[in-house]
Amino acid sequence: MDRLEEQLKLALARKAPDEGFADRVARRAAERRAVPFPMPRWAMAAAATIVLGVGSGVAYRQHQGEVAKQQVMTAMRLTAGKLNQIQAHVREVRP
Repeated sequence: MDRLEEQLKLALARKAPDEGFADRVARRAAERRAVPFPMPRWAMAAAATIVLGVGSGVAYRQHQGEVAKQQVMTAMRLTAGKLNQIQAHVREVRP
């Protein structure tokens, strides 16, 4: 083996952990669980703004749909009335 391979072998060889390693890891894990992640106020405000923005966008699209539906229904009523008048006129003209 050349020198580089030997250094890698030594660097990557298994080693026993230092004394008290498991206790330190367990203590740090317990400390992290005890302290909840503090969410900044701006993050909560940004999330609320996004939720409200999406909600109002959905509501506006629904409103547009209702307005379009009313316009179509009005157009259908007007068209039906005109067609009835034309049909009545055609019946009068035909013997």
